[in-house]
Amino acid sequence: MRFKLQFIMADLKSLKILLIEDDSFLRELMSEKLRNAGYNVIEAADGNDGLKKIQTENPSLVLLDLILPGIDGFDLLREFRKELKIEVPIIVLSNLGNKDDIDRVMAAGANDYLIKAHFTPTDVLERMKKFFPK
Repeated sequence: MRFKLQFIMADLKSLKILLIEDDSFLRELMSEKLRNAGYNVIEAADGNDGLKKIQTENPSLVLLDLILPGIDGFDLLREFRKELKIEVPIIVLSNLGNKDDIDRVMAAGANDYLIKAHFTPTDVLERMKKFFPK
């Protein structure tokens, strides 16, 4: 059993998660949860840093806030998908719950949308699993 657990943890370490979140408390909370689950986490505190890191870090999945300093999450998503042709899964984590915002983000290429107030970090981890092979 211990060998299997070590293998799973090593496998998750190869998965890079880019977390783009400007709220330092939420960023630290999510990063800690992801690292404790075995993921390799890259953090970005604003849209400009997120844009740089998606191009240099080659993440396996992006967790993206929408309301960010610099380039906002809406523009980042458009840049990732249309300009850079980046195809990694993108899960939007936002407190914007308006149907128009959700529709706009999903049409721009997000793979999932979670309203922060409705989901715990554990819930986010569970949603992420559907994007990784078993």
